[in-house]
Amino acid sequence: MFYWLIELSSTVPGFGVLHPFLNVFRYITFRTGGAMVTGALFVFLFGPWIIDHLRLRQGKGQPIRTDGPQSHLVKIGTPTMGGLMILSGLVVSTLLWANPLNPYVWIVLAVTLGFGFVGFYDDYLKVTKQSHSGFAGRIRLAIETLIALAACYALARLGREPFSTSLVIPFFKEVVLNFGWYFLIFGAFIIVGAGNSVNLTDGLDGLAIVPVMIASASFGMIAYLVGNAVFSDYLQINYVAGTGELAVLCGAVLGAGLGFLWFNAPPASIFMGDTGSLALGGMLGSIAVAVKHEIVLGVIGGLFVLEAVSVIVQVVSFKLTGKRVFRMAPLHHHFEQKGWTEPQIVIRFWIISVMLALAGLSTLKLR
Repeated sequence: MFYWLIELSSTVPGFGVLHPFLNVFRYITFRTGGAMVTGALFVFLFGPWIIDHLRLRQGKGQPIRTDGPQSHLVKIGTPTMGGLMILSGLVVSTLLWANPLNPYVWIVLAVTLGFGFVGFYDDYLKVTKQSHSGFAGRIRLAIETLIALAACYALARLGREPFSTSLVIPFFKEVVLNFGWYFLIFGAFIIVGAGNSVNLTDGLDGLAIVPVMIASASFGMIAYLVGNAVFSDYLQINYVAGTGELAVLCGAVLGAGLGFLWFNAPPASIFMGDTGSLALGGMLGSIAVAVKHEIVLGVIGGLFVLEAVSVIVQVVSFKLTGKRVFRMAPLHHHFEQKGWTEPQIVIRFWIISVMLALAGLSTLKLR
């Protein structure tokens, strides 16, 4: 919305006087900062009302597993669907500060809200049934895959062929693997995998939201550089016109995430739920596909990958040998069973996320 002030300054009589001031809205960096502040303020202001409303509606709140860590039983009654707070701040901030004519923004928003709706329905079933068996797994994955395929098709049509259907290998200047239209399957796998990996990570107070913010900040920087012809040429990374605007969306996530963390910090007043974790993971995956940094997502989001791999290894090992590799999966529960306190796990995982983000960002120059 604010982006249109640029046009008004040059076309509407009287606005020209304000032109020097309104010119700042041309800069992605300024609008990214505005989106971050707006997202944080929105969640800070409306967060308590949303929490009270959800607590009233949900009654017993999110069901807590009795076979999980005993320390979690004190969380009984805490409401879930806190992702609604993040998504509200994200959408409002993005609509206010992003260029409404940029198709990349709308594609990523569509994936985010689509995955958020799937997660919301899953949370709704769990709360109303007071059961951990929400949405049927296969149906849920099928819907997520359809959303991801549609997004990848739209992204492929936006870019220039054959680059839009190719995979870029980090650390190398010109190594590009052209998958053709099979890239749609690969891209959908990245988006769906990212969504469910973040979902698995969301198991402790504050554990998922900070790594998501770290990854969002990292990909905001990557999107800005990839979408800038001068910077992408200097760094010798592939230029993708229009993707710089995704930095504004990442700024909105960072702000809304900070606001949510205020209420999600231990002891949490509200849980993110599948509503938030699926949506934010899908958002990160779709941005990675848009800016052609899918492999880098695996580095920056390495914590999410480790959590997902721990579940896969645990399930496969138990089915094949009847033995468990970890005391409990996902990985953060394994460390709980080893005696680590919840704050220790959360903060140490945050540190790992920062280190992985730095490693991922280093690939921009090491080519």
